Amino acid sequence: MLTSPVELCRALVQCPSVTPHDGGALGILEEVLGAAGFATQRLIFSEAGTPDVDNLYARFGTSAPVLAFAGHTDVVPVGDAAKWSFNAFAAEIAGGALWGRGAVDMKGAIAAFASAACAFAARGLNKGSIVLLITGDEEGPAINGTEKLLRWAFERGERLDHCLVGEPTCAQALGDAVKIGRRGSLNATLVVEGRQGHAAYPKRADNPIPKLLRQLQALIAEPLDHGTAHFEPSNLEIVSVDVGNPAFNVIPASARAQINIRFNDLWTPQALEGELRRRLDKAAQGARFSLTCEACNALAFLTEPGDFTRLVAAAVEKKTGRKPVFSTTGGTSDARFIRHYCPVVEFGLVGTMAHMVDERVPLAELDALAGIYATLLEAYFS
Repeated sequence: MLTSPVELCRALVQCPSVTPHDGGALGILEEVLGAAGFATQRLIFSEAGTPDVDNLYARFGTSAPVLAFAGHTDVVPVGDAAKWSFNAFAAEIAGGALWGRGAVDMKGAIAAFASAACAFAARGLNKGSIVLLITGDEEGPAINGTEKLLRWAFERGERLDHCLVGEPTCAQALGDAVKIGRRGSLNATLVVEGRQGHAAYPKRADNPIPKLLRQLQALIAEPLDHGTAHFEPSNLEIVSVDVGNPAFNVIPASARAQINIRFNDLWTPQALEGELRRRLDKAAQGARFSLTCEACNALAFLTEPGDFTRLVAAAVEKKTGRKPVFSTTGGTSDARFIRHYCPVVEFGLVGTMAHMVDERVPLAELDALAGIYATLLEAYFS
């Protein structure tokens, strides 16, 4: 039986679960949790144009309050396998660390909270329930994973009181940060039209590139905002500029740019699009352009500091001696879906090695993280 967080993490890392493939990871968790008395259910969700995704729902107990742990077993691709010190799915232990894709993001945390939950359940619950929500779709489209798993659970009468997501949240040392919110993310494409022509006869053409540059400058000339009590200022990044032109003597017919905005709780996607269009219209000077904003399922959210956030912070401080800061930095996570159902915070490993070649987690950190989760369970159900 895989009872320790290190043993369980090794078994999970050895599963090549690159999104959307499960690679056997959910089966390992289902077996471990089932042996500990959890009622488990596997669910495959589908949607046209997206890959099918396997998910796991597990519950111990039948009454309230319900504390959930959430995570994803899917991982990003290995990249150049030749650059790894060990096979990325061998889960080698060397130098006091466990090496492999997903060790940090986020099979390590899943192993830690599953081990802590199984040990806690073995002693029995006088009240309340523990739920585990595990998906295989967080690193991908995030369509057939947590969002649909939550909807399925809610429709069958399941209710969650609080949830902890095991994303790697710490910046430098285990225990230095707990995430109580996330910025939103909006993608947009700006296309400026011109007229193609010979570069030697510019009057016969209409070069869209200077117009695009002028409009991009208008987008970044002024900050979108100056931040809020819990969020940094929203950030607009130009991530690509392209005309698809292989020739030196041709003025292109159009020019495009791709934009990503990480926005705080002052904005909605609709309000942001309106602001972008206002700035572009002002700078257009007759230029013909189009702005296309992609559908956005990553909204900014905040779990206001309160009893649950303080309980998590106290468990962290008790085991590490560090008082964590409440943070909202970083990218998106599945917490954006969970927050519609209950208060949610995120706490996991140090994230510096996530998605990198030679991703690895110190064995001591895995054990310490399991200890933090165990302390949280004791406090929550006391």
